[in-house]
Amino acid sequence: MLLFALGVLIVGVGLALSIALHEIGHLVPAKLFGVRVTQYMIGFGPTLFSRTRGETEYGIKWIPLGGYIRMIGMFPPHKGEPEGTVHEDSTGLLQQITELSDEAKEYESSQYGPEDAHRTFVALSAPKKLVVMLGGPFMNLLISVVLMVVLVSGIGLPGVTTTVQSVSKCVVPADAPADTSCEGREPAPALAAGILPGDVLTEIDGHPIHRWSDVTTAVRGAEDRTVEVVVDRDGETLHLEATMILDQRPVLDEDGAVVYAEDGTLLTEEVGFLGVAGTPDLVPQSPAVVPEMAWSAFTQTGKLVLTLPVKLWDVGVAAFGPGERDPNGPLGVVGVSRLAGEVAAADEPGFELREKTGTMISMLASLNMALFVFNLVPLLPLDGGHVAGALLEGARRTIAKLRGRPDPGPVDMSRMLPLTNAVALVFIVMTLLLLYADIVDPITLF
Repeated sequence: MLLFALGVLIVGVGLALSIALHEIGHLVPAKLFGVRVTQYMIGFGPTLFSRTRGETEYGIKWIPLGGYIRMIGMFPPHKGEPEGTVHEDSTGLLQQITELSDEAKEYESSQYGPEDAHRTFVALSAPKKLVVMLGGPFMNLLISVVLMVVLVSGIGLPGVTTTVQSVSKCVVPADAPADTSCEGREPAPALAAGILPGDVLTEIDGHPIHRWSDVTTAVRGAEDRTVEVVVDRDGETLHLEATMILDQRPVLDEDGAVVYAEDGTLLTEEVGFLGVAGTPDLVPQSPAVVPEMAWSAFTQTGKLVLTLPVKLWDVGVAAFGPGERDPNGPLGVVGVSRLAGEVAAADEPGFELREKTGTMISMLASLNMALFVFNLVPLLPLDGGHVAGALLEGARRTIAKLRGRPDPGPVDMSRMLPLTNAVALVFIVMTLLLLYADIVDPITLF
């Protein structure tokens, strides 16, 4: 139970830090561009602690499930208001949702004098608005990529090490059943050479061995020659001789995966054969694999967001009916916390501290990628709504300039408040649905 609570705490703190850094992504460029930022808060609800530095109040609220910065002049003055009237508004999703009904009436914000008009968000150029509003999501992308680098190069990804796990007793066909008898068959080259389980392969036929792919390349290229195999056995370097044989072995692709024909049959080729199997483990890899890994996470998260209505319908069917919950479907805060607790408390063979740490890092990387993608949705009250407004504003001003017309001014995103209210209601329903589903029909790892 203690480990379960620790897992929940780790992911909770990680998520809170991710949100805090997201808001710093908004805060820093806003201040650099001269916008007056009145608040930087983590969480929502009553304020637990705050301290004012300069013109900004920094604090933590009781419910640490969100965050926001409050800037003055995110919307132009309302119709009928005196020129130079300035309001303040926030970037946080939860904060905006709790204020939307009041904003629709009179924005329920403090007002500032005309002397602050040049320090408003709305006074920024379109490119600067984009920098401020994209700063938050891109901070989450940066966090996700950094965590992936730590995972890939520090912890490692599932793979095969150069430590020998097993040695074949004889040579059998590549597609033979696992229980095929060795009676009447010639011994495997590795067995005849004296290679033992636990040996670490360091060199084959003059080729240095650093990863299992080096073993595969060296062995297959040796064909049927006698080659030197250097191993490390309990700290002692041994030079052994292995007489390879040519054998029909599976065709491998660039990633080392077995290739099958269109009809499902195993494709084979005649190559050198030694008869050793490496030990499955987490293998550190080069950070060069991270861009592809990040792109894969981005596209998968994007597909989830695009199909979110269908996914949420499936969640509802599973939660209120006989349907089964999709293990790859959306999760709420409770669901993510439960999985984190399961990871920390797991007592599965081969799932030790290193594997648990890697899984936690992977979860936080995925959460930050989700925050990045979700905040790009071009709807208020998400950051993407303000991004869409800035892009529209930039396009209008460019077209007006090309046509020699007066500057049309900033886009009044407050006109979207009715739609924003509808979107906010959808978010509230989605949150409550996932909360209920995570309680009555949770997704589990084990």
